[in-house]
Amino acid sequence: MEGVSGPSSQSAFDKSRVLDVKPLRTLVPMFPNPPQAPPFVCSSPFGPFPSGFTPFYPFSMPQGTDEQRQGGSFRAVNHEGDFAAPAAAVPLRSFGTPQMGPHFSGASNGDTGSSMEASREIHFGDGVTGKKKRRASHLRQSDPSEKKARRVAAEVRKPDLSHVAGLPPPQREEGNREIVNLVLMKFDGVRRRLSQLEDSKEAATGLIKRADLKAGNVLLTAGFRTNSRKRVGAVPGVEIGDIFYFRMEMCVIGLHSPSMAGIDYMSVKGGLEEEPLAVCIVSSGGYDDAADDQDVLIYTGQGGGNYSGKGKQTSDQKLERGNLALERSARRANEIRVIRGIRDITNPSIKVYIYDGLYSIQDSWIDKGKSGTSTFKYKLVRVPGQPSAFATWQSVLKWKEGITSRAGLILPDLTSGAEGLPVSLVNDIDGEKGPPYFTYLRSVRYTKPLNLAEPSYGCNCHNACAPGDLNCSCIRKNGGDFPYTAQGVLVSRRPLLYECGPSCPCIPNCKNRVSQTGLKVRLEVFKTKNRGWGLRSWDPIRSGTFICEYAGEVIEKAKYDRDEGENNDYIFDTSRTFEKFKWNYDPPLVGEEASGVLSEDYDIPTPLIISAKDSGNVARFMNHSCSPNVFWQPVVYEQNGESFIHIAFFAMRHIPPMTELTYDYGLSPSESRRKRCLCGSSNCKGYFG
Repeated sequence: MEGVSGPSSQSAFDKSRVLDVKPLRTLVPMFPNPPQAPPFVCSSPFGPFPSGFTPFYPFSMPQGTDEQRQGGSFRAVNHEGDFAAPAAAVPLRSFGTPQMGPHFSGASNGDTGSSMEASREIHFGDGVTGKKKRRASHLRQSDPSEKKARRVAAEVRKPDLSHVAGLPPPQREEGNREIVNLVLMKFDGVRRRLSQLEDSKEAATGLIKRADLKAGNVLLTAGFRTNSRKRVGAVPGVEIGDIFYFRMEMCVIGLHSPSMAGIDYMSVKGGLEEEPLAVCIVSSGGYDDAADDQDVLIYTGQGGGNYSGKGKQTSDQKLERGNLALERSARRANEIRVIRGIRDITNPSIKVYIYDGLYSIQDSWIDKGKSGTSTFKYKLVRVPGQPSAFATWQSVLKWKEGITSRAGLILPDLTSGAEGLPVSLVNDIDGEKGPPYFTYLRSVRYTKPLNLAEPSYGCNCHNACAPGDLNCSCIRKNGGDFPYTAQGVLVSRRPLLYECGPSCPCIPNCKNRVSQTGLKVRLEVFKTKNRGWGLRSWDPIRSGTFICEYAGEVIEKAKYDRDEGENNDYIFDTSRTFEKFKWNYDPPLVGEEASGVLSEDYDIPTPLIISAKDSGNVARFMNHSCSPNVFWQPVVYEQNGESFIHIAFFAMRHIPPMTELTYDYGLSPSESRRKRCLCGSSNCKGYFG
């Protein structure tokens, strides 16, 4: 064979000619030069990748945690498709196996755990690898109950996205408010379903998954994304004050492309050569940022060591990648989008990201960090004249901590302690001292039970009902699925949702009693400018979160027609015609048959009319909107051998603090009962009720 010497040629071999072989860890991967590079698409961190570029492990994996701005999973490009400088190679030995801390709760919204842990769990199938797979296999062999739980748990199949059309190319490149909301709703629908499936397997395997990263991967692959073309300044369809619970949400709508890195930048032509330009930054507490000022942010550059350990910088930062982009942006004075990451007060394990608008760099310098190493500092000042976002958040914190008093406060708690959380009554518009008197009720009041087509009965669980346990009758009535995620978020709208009731032997804090546990966010009844009294929240509200139920007295239709008429503004009538909308996930995006789509049409056996005129709760103050951010869901549970339907309200999408809560009142068959609509929405029909 050519190039191979036999034994007879050994003596002729010159042993002094030895190649200078370098160890593998010093080799740097060779990337194509920019002129020859293929056009780049902001793809998922896990593929698919453009033709001509095939990453290999570990350079195909995301680098850095969510709290680190070290490179990121996306390479900066300009809209013409030119590559920016590649990130420095990382030695193979630096990719260790992360260890979960002793206080790891398992409740993640995209900020918990390292990027390697996250990337390890981004796969479909049985969801276990390596040692975890062997440990799970041991559990299946040694414990029959674990084996049974795994068998009945739903499998997460790898979706076949070849027949999913996605958005048209023009809408992928540039969106609007409607398209942005559509993409976010698609993302959260897929994420909720994946969380539901993984919750059912988690009891058997003990594994914690990252449904947010899986959902982002699915949407990017299927083409459900928008604003893919990078740009300086505002992003079409994204409004100042919008909130996000996952970094991948910002990625799929083009607000901030990297799924891990804190600095997003693009390449622009500057003279004879291209240079990076920063377009967006995320300040989320991983670095020593001064982020308390409402209009000024002192931002720390990227790099300098691992912040996931003892929180200390280990080396000097370098003027490269994101740092260089910020320096060039300071020279050009271009506007930069700023996103602030804040711990959720109601759940400190969760971080909420709020888009705070456009800033510009006023100054930059090199500072000594806490560990004595050099760091880059950038002073960003908010462009004046923009709507408040982070400032509103800070005002709410001061109200809660008692640092400042709420302007226009009439009552600190109009429920007089009936709810677990106080509900403020505020009027900073005029001199009206409050709405007409009413009796506060926490729940709906029936005069007689409903006659359901199928008799309802409680479960036989003696602890907490567990996802994936088909022995639970309440789970079986919900089609075999636990209706909520582990965080208490509703997964899908249903014709009827069955919860465990007072007659069920399961524990009172069973996760299938979400609508019965009272208020979970701090609400405020306030005077609007032109629509009477309204309802809003001091806290951010996550999509699918229970807000409250519609409390009042159930009345007969004959009584409503005779006595209430058109003079009662506090009526909920299920017989009205409501605008249809899609909120649930698309089955093909999670590997399920399209024929298995869950109906979102409510199936109430008999019309339900609730009057909150004389007695009710905070729901009576929610106004109508033709573009609502809240929807209602009929919930059934059994009490004293009888079944009752309750009207529960859930967040349709993420709702920022101090945003008015609205839902669709529907249309009555009688035109005489319809009222002029003042919602101000671009989709306003002009009337409601």
